[in-house]
Amino acid sequence: MDKQDWQKKGTGHRGRLRDRFLESGIAGLSDVEILELLLSFGTPRSDCKEPARNLLKQYGSFSKVLDAPDQSLLKIKGIGPKNSFALQFIQAVARHYLKDRIRGKRYLHSSKEVADYLIHSMRGLKIEVLTVLFLDSSHAIIDSEIVAEGTLNVNTIYPREIIKRAMDYHSAALILAHNHPSGSLSPSKQDIKLTKTLFLLCTCMQIQLLDHIIIGDGTYSFADDGLMGSIREKCQNTLSLLTSS
Repeated sequence: MDKQDWQKKGTGHRGRLRDRFLESGIAGLSDVEILELLLSFGTPRSDCKEPARNLLKQYGSFSKVLDAPDQSLLKIKGIGPKNSFALQFIQAVARHYLKDRIRGKRYLHSSKEVADYLIHSMRGLKIEVLTVLFLDSSHAIIDSEIVAEGTLNVNTIYPREIIKRAMDYHSAALILAHNHPSGSLSPSKQDIKLTKTLFLLCTCMQIQLLDHIIIGDGTYSFADDGLMGSIREKCQNTLSLLTSS
């Protein structure tokens, strides 16, 4: 088979994959086939089936392929700069879509969408990242920002900067979220101390701190577990002592 015939065969195969997607949606394709189509966006004239298999073999799952850094992807046989770009671009598009989808929606009515966005943006990261969601007085989401990266504790995070950003957005409420690269969902002593500190400062500025969410192998909510209520009670007692003295 000459090169021209081989390219025609590949085009026909990808066309059948596209038709199957249009008929049955993403569920009609295997992980290898999804990756094959994504890789073909970067190199439309190349056979991408074997590189797609190599990716899954190396990383073990579809999500881990998309989470893989550029330099790691380029070490896989059959993956070049254009393929790597296609994978990273679709990952960035998905993250942008999920972030944009939650903007303007009420948190209490959109908590699953918020969780989807946080999981997608934080899962698989090798360092800790702290994200803040800024909400208005009706708890509609104004925007979200990454405010810190690296080791997260009261010594590396500047609460005044978070408060300043909240005031810039005219926020009435905040939600904190950070990831545990280890996958653990248990809040550390530093996580709890940081939440208490920010809760006190937010209360002084008449801003509500509604929740602190941990992203790992799943999600953990301070509010759902009752820990936020306990922190609120302790902070209110502290503030009462300060104002009465």
